[in-house]
Amino acid sequence: MQPLELASVSHAEEPVCRQRGDPGNPLLCKDGDIILGGMFSFHTSWKDRKDTYTHKPLPLQCTSLNFRDLQFAQAMLFAIEEINNSTDLLPGVTLGYKIFNTCGNVARSVGLTLALANGNEIVSVPSKASCTRPAHVQAIMGETSSSPTIAIATVIGPFYVPVISHFATCACLSDKTKYPSFLRTIPSDYYQSRALAHLVKHFGWTWVGAIRTNNDYGNNGMATFTETAQRLGICLEYSVSFFRTDPSDKIREIIRTIKASTSKVIIAFLSHKEMDVLIHEFSYHNLSGYQWVGSESWIFDSQTAKMDIHHILNGAIGLSIPKAHVTGLREFILDVKSLNSSNNELFTEFWETLFNCKFRQSTSSANIQRECTGHEDLNGVQNSFTDMSLMPIFNNVYKGVYAVAHALHNIVSCNKACSNKVQLDPFTILQHIRKSHFTTKEGDEVYFDENGDPAAKYEIINWQPKENGVVEFVTVGLYDISLAPEKKLNFQNKSLIWARNSKLVNDTMQFCSEKCPPGTRKVLQKGRPVCCYDCIQCAEGEISNFTDSATCVRCLPEFWSNERRDACIKKEAVFLSYEEIMGALLTAASLFGTCMTASVILIFFKYRKTSIVRANNSELSFLLLFSLILCFLCSLTFIGKPSDWSCMLRHTAFGITFVLCISCLLGKTMVVLMAFRATGPGINVKKWFGHVQQRLCVLGFTLIQVIICIIWLTTSPPFPSQNFKEFKDKIILECALGSAVGYWAVIGYIGILAILCFIFAFLARKLPNNFNEAKLITFSMLIFCAVWITFIPAYVSSPGKFSVAVEIFAILASSFGLLICIFIPKCYIILLKPEKNTKKNMMGKKSPHLF
Repeated sequence: MQPLELASVSHAEEPVCRQRGDPGNPLLCKDGDIILGGMFSFHTSWKDRKDTYTHKPLPLQCTSLNFRDLQFAQAMLFAIEEINNSTDLLPGVTLGYKIFNTCGNVARSVGLTLALANGNEIVSVPSKASCTRPAHVQAIMGETSSSPTIAIATVIGPFYVPVISHFATCACLSDKTKYPSFLRTIPSDYYQSRALAHLVKHFGWTWVGAIRTNNDYGNNGMATFTETAQRLGICLEYSVSFFRTDPSDKIREIIRTIKASTSKVIIAFLSHKEMDVLIHEFSYHNLSGYQWVGSESWIFDSQTAKMDIHHILNGAIGLSIPKAHVTGLREFILDVKSLNSSNNELFTEFWETLFNCKFRQSTSSANIQRECTGHEDLNGVQNSFTDMSLMPIFNNVYKGVYAVAHALHNIVSCNKACSNKVQLDPFTILQHIRKSHFTTKEGDEVYFDENGDPAAKYEIINWQPKENGVVEFVTVGLYDISLAPEKKLNFQNKSLIWARNSKLVNDTMQFCSEKCPPGTRKVLQKGRPVCCYDCIQCAEGEISNFTDSATCVRCLPEFWSNERRDACIKKEAVFLSYEEIMGALLTAASLFGTCMTASVILIFFKYRKTSIVRANNSELSFLLLFSLILCFLCSLTFIGKPSDWSCMLRHTAFGITFVLCISCLLGKTMVVLMAFRATGPGINVKKWFGHVQQRLCVLGFTLIQVIICIIWLTTSPPFPSQNFKEFKDKIILECALGSAVGYWAVIGYIGILAILCFIFAFLARKLPNNFNEAKLITFSMLIFCAVWITFIPAYVSSPGKFSVAVEIFAILASSFGLLICIFIPKCYIILLKPEKNTKKNMMGKKSPHLF
């Protein structure tokens, strides 16, 4: 199929260039100074044949005349004729053309492309030079679809012959490493696919299906759409492909896929030929109610709309090439006399197809319904040839021819004015075409970017049915790639019609999963698209405050999530307060202990001259009672909201008052013990344990605790803090210890004194009962130590305010223990047994059993 020029040797052994294969004959041609090539599918199919490979295959027999490509060819002829008649563009230079019919066959397109480059000479004149020579044509216009254009551009690319397409939109053709000589006057699908994805996103459709033509146009366009859609959060439930020549089983399988789907939006990246097949199948299976989103190949095709007799596509929306007008082009296309003069065979086929007739001279069969004369009026004919809805594509052909003319004009003008003449060859023309920038007579600006593509601009078309059933293509918006991202997609103030002729967009079943409400997050379903997910409630302490949140956000430490998990609320501040029951009970116990101690002081003060008060060192007794009042009152500092002062006061006051209390007990015990142990001659107990020594002892023990507290407060004092760890939904207001060493030094010192006091009291327990209170101190210190030993594990394990309550309970329990064990028996004798409150009884003269 491919004519090749090979060097061979004739019988006379003279080198000649001989063409291999059948020469290609153009369907339309005209001589000129410069020849332009044209590749159009004047027919859409060909007769089947079975090659046996035993003889040379015959040329293809093309069938099914294609009016669309015939119009495209007419647009090319119109532009060439207009340029030849122009006095401003290429004056004195005529353009000729050779236009071939590819029949929609890729292999034929490749062969005819080489024929355009080689020319039709079978054998060249003998020459000693190489068979290579400049290309026969300077540029090629075509093809209409992407797949044959890719084949053409691949074959002719190494020779740098410009190929300018008016309708091949595959983004792959922008790759200049593969297709160095390809240019086009229609935007690349690189922009259209992304524009379609943004259009779908604009209407909130995230769950869609997709159908594409199984060729370079559909596959590359859908791949780009899918990539962009996924980035925008759009999911494809299915993506199927077919070609118009596929068996019916393949089409039925696609129908079953669509029926089984839940999405109601279909993205159709199809050529008009595949769309015609699909409309028939949808109508047969009564599949309606789908919202169609279409590519420029069919969305503004009036013939597709006429085939949709069941209104399957009503409400479709998509992108189209902006409307255009070329003055005089419609009249030129409808004037078919040029066809009759160029190719009588093509004219005959065209006329017979257009009017469904036979020319009178072609046959005399009686079965012919009608005869043609070639002079019938076209004004009353309504078909795809007389339909001018594809004027934007005609304009693309027109602009492509003018791009070549402007490049040639620049070269010719330079050759006339410049000293160095530029060689007129395809490579030079290609370079000038890439740099060309001009405006057509209709005001259209024409230029190419570095990929050979024009500026991308689309109209948004909506199929709106009218009362008579005719579909109107209404422009409802624009998509301009040159604008800012937020302004690229711009809708006009026009009402849109959707599937089922609805004026409101239908959101039913446009999602694989229902939207996740605030307070939940999306969890993808395994093995399904990202739009299929489950809604899981946020964990405690986390929220999501908008719909379809992918993650939950953790609240700040001082906040917590509400029940709906859609807002963070302030955590409840927890501390031991006077208002709550536990705080009130502890306060009451503290005040009761204070009052009880004050009552004992009053009793002792009233009966201060009695024997029982005087016998047990009344001065230390009053000091002990005073310290017990302070012990009871210091527990109140642990209740209430912690502050800087309360945190420092509570621990230091507790430590100092308890040391004062135990120092008094230690002094009393040491006096008793020394008084009865120091029985040797010459030992004066009063000298060593008199009142002054007792006071100094108490003062010294207490001063040590004061010094410990001062060091603690000056280095690292306790301070109020917020505890977020104990409870998830609450803030515990507590006093941090500051220095743990300081705290345990205070507690440890109290413990040491308590142990010493217990030891001394234990040693003095067997002294005379009437005078000795060592047993009472021993028992009270036993209770004291037991309380504080059990306090440590209880304090460590109690959460929040309960740890404070445990500490207050330990203070009150030990204070009550000292008060009751030491002073209540004495009050009992003073108030109820006054006969025993005598010096004689205290000395043990009357009765050995006083208590």
